[in-house]
Amino acid sequence: MPEFTHIAHLDLTVSDVEASAAWYAETLGLTRLRRTDLDNRIMIVLVHRPTGLIIGLNQHYEPAAPRFNERIPGLDHVGFAVAEREELEAWEERLTELGVEHSPVTDSPSGSGTALVFRDPDNIQLEFWWTRPR
Repeated sequence: MPEFTHIAHLDLTVSDVEASAAWYAETLGLTRLRRTDLDNRIMIVLVHRPTGLIIGLNQHYEPAAPRFNERIPGLDHVGFAVAEREELEAWEERLTELGVEHSPVTDSPSGSGTALVFRDPDNIQLEFWWTRPR
């Protein structure tokens, strides 16, 4: 079977591309690379420099739904890994400072790790995740 090496980019549909780009930059420390106005959408491309992860934000001119809902087939959530469990507390403080609603730092019922869940301006569920060493 052929293999792939990593996720090259993640594209998300948002309702206000400029507001979302500002939110992702402020909240997650992403850097804006470019904006492209296409026939059917506006796209802003951001990068997380430490990991190289590219996130594209797309505002379609004719949106199909008003807000994200993980119960509809498609994306459920996006998880960002942290190296140490203690980093979750630092992220929890950062999200609180920014006024971003979030869950408490919570160990998973399976014992596989710990999560801190929050949502972007369009209700897309995001989480910081620490995997317990095996």
